[in-house]
Amino acid sequence: MTRTIVESKTKTAIIGFDEPFCVIGERINPTGRKKLAAELEAGDFSTVEADAVAQAAAGATVLDINAGVVYNSNPNPNETEPPLMTKIVELVQGLVDLPLCIDSSVPAALEAGLKACEGRPLLNSVTGEEDRLEYVLPLVKKYNVPVVAISNDDTGISEDPDVRFEVAKKIVQRAADFGIPAHDIVVDPLVMPVGAMATAGLQVFTLVRRLRDELGVNTTCGASNISFGLPNRHGINNAFLPMAMGAGMTSAIMNPIALPVKQAEIDAKKAEVAATGLVLPDDMDDETFCQLFGLGSTKPRAGKEMEAIMAANFLTNNDPHGGNWIKFNKAPPKPGDEVRSGGRAGSRSRSRRRA
Repeated sequence: MTRTIVESKTKTAIIGFDEPFCVIGERINPTGRKKLAAELEAGDFSTVEADAVAQAAAGATVLDINAGVVYNSNPNPNETEPPLMTKIVELVQGLVDLPLCIDSSVPAALEAGLKACEGRPLLNSVTGEEDRLEYVLPLVKKYNVPVVAISNDDTGISEDPDVRFEVAKKIVQRAADFGIPAHDIVVDPLVMPVGAMATAGLQVFTLVRRLRDELGVNTTCGASNISFGLPNRHGINNAFLPMAMGAGMTSAIMNPIALPVKQAEIDAKKAEVAATGLVLPDDMDDETFCQLFGLGSTKPRAGKEMEAIMAANFLTNNDPHGGNWIKFNKAPPKPGDEVRSGGRAGSRSRSRRRA
């Protein structure tokens, strides 16, 4: 049975067909997050720290680290990204004990992350493009790490799932030439938005089955791609993830947390409640108010996608006796109580014995 091993200094995560679904937390990534990008350029890592702790608490198995900021002061990522990657990796390792995924399109940043990591990180990523194969696969071999293989090549991203399968097959074969086993290749078959391509879901389910049965590789995806541009994206994601798991998908790069309710939403709801004449206790805090009126929470917490994954793990016997499901659904800690970095959802990660 195919098993991909990803490790931190003290914890092992296993990606496999008979393992709990591996959630790769995507939040530490400045792409599309102007505020985070500005903070990183200014040397402010407070959001990175908060995202690391919140994702771990929500049940992420692995944390993706992307340092792809285009600095206003220096637009050359080959100079700015490697030291930033090192800083973030070292910071996150000091906060949580989860294994990491080093994510970059800059070769020097990939190697900087690999050098800084304690354990055996996942590398993100190689594609079927010739130049990418030539500089990423030697790194994978040199550091003995698993790698995400994205199913596009020099011709771009094909809408034909058979073409994407052949690209994945090519990557697996080229990796074998370097002595890299198939169990260290985690293929991303590329999920298309179902709003733009009605067959996107069916395509990826078929592709995942072929990748499992014919190539014997684990798979991953950017989970939210399926719902891009649609209303109620969480609803689509919540249905997609268990279906992908049923087809054989073993991991996803995704946001495991539900973001806190904004203060403006709380204030608007309070005004609505007051307009009805309902009088609330003077000492009711915002968190209690949010829980009472179904707004969510003022704190980051595990998202609905995590709920769907945990339920699917239970239903596929990858959560024996439902222990993780029960733990996941326990009442959250009271204000002031500490949440351990391992996360309340707790996938089947193994603590490693120190040498």
